[in-house]
Amino acid sequence: MEHKYEYSSEAGVHHANYMRNSKAIGVLWGVFTICFAIINIVVFIQPHWIGDTQDSKGTGHFGLWQACHLVQDGQDVACEGRLDDFNTIASPAFRAATVFVGLSVIVILLCICCMLLFFVFHSSTVFHICGWMQVFCTVCMVVGVLTFPAGWDSDVVKEVCGPESDNYDPGQCGVRWAYILAIIGVCDCVVLAALAFVLGTRYVKVVPEQYPPNGSVYRGEMNTAFVPDNQSTTSRKFMNLQPVMLMPQPGDPERFSEFSHRTTRSKASGHRSDYGPVMHNFQL
Repeated sequence: MEHKYEYSSEAGVHHANYMRNSKAIGVLWGVFTICFAIINIVVFIQPHWIGDTQDSKGTGHFGLWQACHLVQDGQDVACEGRLDDFNTIASPAFRAATVFVGLSVIVILLCICCMLLFFVFHSSTVFHICGWMQVFCTVCMVVGVLTFPAGWDSDVVKEVCGPESDNYDPGQCGVRWAYILAIIGVCDCVVLAALAFVLGTRYVKVVPEQYPPNGSVYRGEMNTAFVPDNQSTTSRKFMNLQPVMLMPQPGDPERFSEFSHRTTRSKASGHRSDYGPVMHNFQL
């Protein structure tokens, strides 16, 4: 009785360590989700997806819904395009990219708001909800990143990038930091979604099902209990079992061999055996 279910205590320690590490990873997941939301907002607002270079025909840069180029006096750069009027956006491809990237911004902000559900629902449910929202956000970002280059053949872009600019060909312009940041954001969101599903599906049982619910196993019962592989070293330490044969006491009468059997003749002769029951078992 001195060895009370050591495996339960070890499983409890392992479970506590796992939960502590899982919470730390969950906090990092939440922090990086907020960072991705900031990246997504910056990418959506900044008009620096492509821009002029030293070889460009004109001066200017372009974003999802803004086209910035020199005004008539040739000194200041003015940006055109408004979110409340899609007709001011230079190209249909730019409009489509604006819609999808804007959806990704809205969804990731809703995902951050859903983190408050950790105080109400089970963490697995919240991780799955946020994971699917991040998957949808990733799809929207991918569509926006792939759709935006289809508008490089518009007249506004050709005024800056030259007549050779075409679909997926910036001509004399170059890709700027906002476009690269959008691609990085796509990869970041994929990793965050995968991590959310991993955190939402992994569990550790404190007590294995093979052991009784009262949490106590005596030394004589450990020979029938299942011992996990990772606890084999500990099991050998606590399962130092030695067989003990029950022998007759010095004062007992003479016995027959335990391997002998009573014959039919002995039964017929009416001989009564005064010997006690034969014990064949071993006590562990």
